[in-house]
Amino acid sequence: MKRITVLLADDHQIVREGFRSLLEHERDIEVVGEAETGRQAVQLTRTLRPEVVVMDIAMPLLNGLEATRQIRKDLPDTKVIILSAHDDDAYVEQVTVLGAAGFMLKQTSSHNLATAIREVQKGNTFFSPTISRRVQVRRQKSIDRGEKGGNRLSSREVEVLQLIAEGKPNKQVAAELGVSFKTVDKHRQHLMSKLDIHDIAGLTRYAITAGIIENKVQLTID
Repeated sequence: MKRITVLLADDHQIVREGFRSLLEHERDIEVVGEAETGRQAVQLTRTLRPEVVVMDIAMPLLNGLEATRQIRKDLPDTKVIILSAHDDDAYVEQVTVLGAAGFMLKQTSSHNLATAIREVQKGNTFFSPTISRRVQVRRQKSIDRGEKGGNRLSSREVEVLQLIAEGKPNKQVAAELGVSFKTVDKHRQHLMSKLDIHDIAGLTRYAITAGIIENKVQLTID
């Protein structure tokens, strides 16, 4: 029997271990790798070529949504299932625009994960029941709006924005991305010009609103 190859991407080791343990009992599914950052998820997907990637949204260095966009661009045959602790419309809309094959809430994913993997591998979509109807209603509108966005950020700009919003100085951003300090500063100026935002606090608020990073304070309260 040919098994479905899967990459698990989550920054919490205990979560990855839990999913791996769960999937080890499935005879038709094989976990071929694990990633703890979004950038590592992209790199391992390019190397291992899994059929399905299970991707957390809140990933360090490169968030799960941007990692998904890069994977879908480079490896369109690889299916991505997004995991999130929240089902708000901003995340759901971005998932449909990116072409992810599934969106699952973390609190329900353990019961449905194997089923979701099988479905997306066959070319179907799989969404948590509480949001599946909203996805169908919004899908075409979201795709159209994503294609027409005049201020759409490039992949590199999203990477820079996330690192800045996470509080990393330009020197550290440059080291993380393997580029010069001047290049990072140029990207930051482009970001501010595109978004008409002219301070770091404003960029951080935008990153939270756009789902590029999660609002940690809000998560703690919730």
